[in-house]
Amino acid sequence: MSGLFNPTVAWITFRATMGRKRAFLFAIPAVVLILLTVALRASRPPSRPWPSHVLGTFGFSVLLPLTALIIGCSVLGAEIDDGSVIHLLATPVRRSSVILTKFAVATGLTMVFAAIPELIAALISGGGNVAQPRVIGGPGGVAKILPAATISDSRFAIGLFVGALVGAVIYNAVFVMVSVATTRAIAVGLLYVLIWEVALANFVSGARLLSIGHYSLGIANGIAHDTALDAGLSVATSVVMGAIVTVVALVLAVRLLSEFTVKGDPA
Repeated sequence: MSGLFNPTVAWITFRATMGRKRAFLFAIPAVVLILLTVALRASRPPSRPWPSHVLGTFGFSVLLPLTALIIGCSVLGAEIDDGSVIHLLATPVRRSSVILTKFAVATGLTMVFAAIPELIAALISGGGNVAQPRVIGGPGGVAKILPAATISDSRFAIGLFVGALVGAVIYNAVFVMVSVATTRAIAVGLLYVLIWEVALANFVSGARLLSIGHYSLGIANGIAHDTALDAGLSVATSVVMGAIVTVVALVLAVRLLSEFTVKGDPA
């Protein structure tokens, strides 16, 4: 019971999260992404390049954050809302263990409902596109410009999958922290996603340094090498900033939960 990961808390959290009706919401963004990918794939002839930005923009700015928001705010926020967290905190379980266990469960579920669908969609798409066209020698020494080369299915899919896995970790650290900080975690998280991740980070280059979506895109593009993904950050910057945000969010969550035992009213 004194370790950083508590199997009992993990099982209770998993059962409670998947047992609620809101669990059906987890799959909605993933189904939309896969159906959109199938529709685009079916409607585009092989000669037309695949629009990589669809999986990058929708996947990392909509699918991933919304799934992490619902799951990350559910694993602890629901217990805080109904007061049952008092019983959990009354047990001999360290606050850090509670946070890290629920964070691990939320991250695992987000990977299942967001990262794996992103991988499936990337495989369906058939690969991304290299931004620069190829120039080869033509008849009589005349240069011939070929369309942008298609990235291999595996490299493109693996890049998006790894980026989504990393995004699941960072997003859930933030949303678990938000669920401890406020009883309106879903509303606060939704405003963050819509205003910062969807709007500002995609149109204001400076905001990308604090964008989890662009951390994920930076890592994904480091493998896929597809500039159409519009990754505004390098791999190194994405890894460093992502690690900092994750650690800071989890430390704050532990401190906030520790203070909750002092300020909370069990009555």
